[in-house]
Amino acid sequence: MKHFLTLNDFNKNEILEMIDLAFEIKNDLKNGKRKHELSGQTLGMIFEKSSTRTRVSFETGMYQLGGHALFLSSKDIQLGRGEPMKDTARVISRMVDMVMIRTFSQSSLEEFASFSKVPVINGLTDAYHPVQLMADYMTMIEHGKDKNPIVAYVGDGNNMTHSWLLLAAKLGFELRVATPKGYEVDSDILQKALTLATQSNATIIITNDPKEAVKGADVVTTDTWISMGQEDEKEQRVKDFDGFIVDDALMAEAAKEALFLHCLPAYRGYEVSEEVFEAHADEIFSEAENRLHAQKGIMVWLDTHRG
Repeated sequence: MKHFLTLNDFNKNEILEMIDLAFEIKNDLKNGKRKHELSGQTLGMIFEKSSTRTRVSFETGMYQLGGHALFLSSKDIQLGRGEPMKDTARVISRMVDMVMIRTFSQSSLEEFASFSKVPVINGLTDAYHPVQLMADYMTMIEHGKDKNPIVAYVGDGNNMTHSWLLLAAKLGFELRVATPKGYEVDSDILQKALTLATQSNATIIITNDPKEAVKGADVVTTDTWISMGQEDEKEQRVKDFDGFIVDDALMAEAAKEALFLHCLPAYRGYEVSEEVFEAHADEIFSEAENRLHAQKGIMVWLDTHRG
């Protein structure tokens, strides 16, 4: 049985199989066809972190696949009152067909998966956000930016950055990461990505210079500087990230007609300017929509690989 905890769980062919499946399901939906691949199945959705896109996309996606989704806030289940994660896993996985968890600790997610009888999907942790990267790569394909692309990530060395590192290392493209000093990516995750990159011929460049990262890039992406739980650090982070806003001047360094991606929510005037955001709004909201389709591809793929 396969879980979807990080992109390191899969090889290149498996990742692309899920993407192809997502496109097939998306095209069927656009053409008025629904195969209901998960008819009669239930997805348990455990949220320890609030969300807009994750809840709506998984809940809608499960409905479109013919199944049902249960929203389980940590405030509403015994997990929020101190029940061990492993006990919650052993209970819930006997009652549902698949579980999605959006939580803080990657280790908690992995503990749940180790005791689960059904596939578990990472809806976001502090370390990784792999379902978002599947949507991002779908969007790159739709905009013709998947053939030996150069991708530039500008911003915090966070769960999005870590997931970009693994996607690049698995698929074999060039990724340039620019973070302020003191906000670099996790060294262990970087080393993991660099090791994988030697097998896929990926190029990974780490810098503290946004212009160096963006110069000639086919795709430019960023994320909020202040993630959930970091609100007390806002004033200091805004100072430390001075010069890292993706604005017209920085986008001018990228390749002509470069794609701009943002996983949302976006804070104009901080990580991205209003002008850049609105100029690329169609791309960004196509990316947001692709969360729905990418996750359906993941769920159907996991269902067919239960073993």
